[in-house]
Amino acid sequence: MLGCGSWIPKRYIVCFLCFLGMMITYIMRFCLSIAITEMVRSHSRNSTGQVAPGTCPYDDVGPSSSMQRDRGEFVWSEQTQGIVLSSFFWGYVITQVPGGLLAERMGGKYTLGGAILVPAICSLLTPLAARQGVWYLVGLRIVMGLGQGFVYPSLNALLAKWAPLEERGRLGTLVFAGANFGNIVSNSLSGLLLSWTEGMWPVLFYLYGGAALFWLWLWIMFGYSRPEDHPGLSLSEKKYLEKYSAQVHMQKKLPPTPWRGIFTSVPLWGLVVAQIGHDWGLFTIVTDLPKYMKTVMHFSIAQTGVRAALPYVAMCVVALFAGGLVDFLLAKKITSITASRKIFTTVASLGPAVGIVGASYAECDKQTVTLFFILGMGLMGFFYPSLKVNCLDLSPNYAGTVMALVNGIGAVSGIITPYLVGLLIPDNTMEQWRDVFLIAAGVLLLTNLVYVCTASGEVQPWNEPPASADHEAHK
Repeated sequence: MLGCGSWIPKRYIVCFLCFLGMMITYIMRFCLSIAITEMVRSHSRNSTGQVAPGTCPYDDVGPSSSMQRDRGEFVWSEQTQGIVLSSFFWGYVITQVPGGLLAERMGGKYTLGGAILVPAICSLLTPLAARQGVWYLVGLRIVMGLGQGFVYPSLNALLAKWAPLEERGRLGTLVFAGANFGNIVSNSLSGLLLSWTEGMWPVLFYLYGGAALFWLWLWIMFGYSRPEDHPGLSLSEKKYLEKYSAQVHMQKKLPPTPWRGIFTSVPLWGLVVAQIGHDWGLFTIVTDLPKYMKTVMHFSIAQTGVRAALPYVAMCVVALFAGGLVDFLLAKKITSITASRKIFTTVASLGPAVGIVGASYAECDKQTVTLFFILGMGLMGFFYPSLKVNCLDLSPNYAGTVMALVNGIGAVSGIITPYLVGLLIPDNTMEQWRDVFLIAAGVLLLTNLVYVCTASGEVQPWNEPPASADHEAHK
């Protein structure tokens, strides 16, 4: 690729492009969370300009202070903002399973490309839709969600073809860590841009929509659904990937999806429950942390962007470390796949639960609040080489469909949490936000308990079509 593809294994190039695609996906998805703090007039002070009860004092005062600046273009209640922020997921949950089925049969290249083209167009149209009216924006966000519903199933279908078992922790973590890098850029760069442009929020949507179109060009040029489609694949890499496919009984032409086996699989439903908990905690923070930092903690918009990004920096570092660690543990046979998935998922649930609750009780100590969010959400990085790759463990052949089911049901949290937050924080006080964080912590811990009791890292019997199983038995 670009002069260096002759010596870099093609699976790394494809996975790196998937990482970039994941990153731009999350940038487009969540940049609204920080943009909305400048789009909407603040409810955190009264008509005389005084700070509302239950929120923190401003660090700066005077004519140029953040206290005096309120550039909001729209007057939306907290409930209305919750609807806007949740509307993406109304469409997102619908296309998960169709996305998985199409990715497995058409190839992940085409479905992933479409999954980013649609949101790119929606991103470019966002300023126009918002100014037409809030329900136009809600409708556009639903369409964006419909497009992005294909992303995770497509990525799993691609990883099932391109990521050998012994590299699954590293490559899977690399790809899915794109979500964290996206959150870093979405928060930090967006906060700085909003500060530099004095609240010109449409710039964000034009910039990120254009970046997505540029990624799409790279993907068309260098992305491939399967190793056998790649014209530049070396003989040694081809043999290596073919050996992996044989080990996990990868089918070149899939028979009908084994729905009965899928819907009666206890490990799969344990994974679904854990995904709900993960998404509940993650979406609470991704969607609402910028609002909490700006309206309750009273950081400036630049400070909000940078500080809201720091937890994802920590999560990226932890995720990359955890990916290498789990591969090491498996290579040395220190733990089984099942044990490693349970241990790492538990760390990724307990850490954020403690972190967000600790932050809520640190009140207006801004440094301690930031530190708790960084430590807590950083440990969520252990999800990536555990929960996020568990679909590939259970079914390499049907990884796209399984991930679609898991991710689609889990994403219901994205519908519930922003709207629930809007209901719980009518006055935007610290006590109201504490309830939000306590609920998120409880959901994380409860769903993890279910996962520990039901999870498996072994390939499930329904992964292999009956005809193939019979053939193997008679060898």
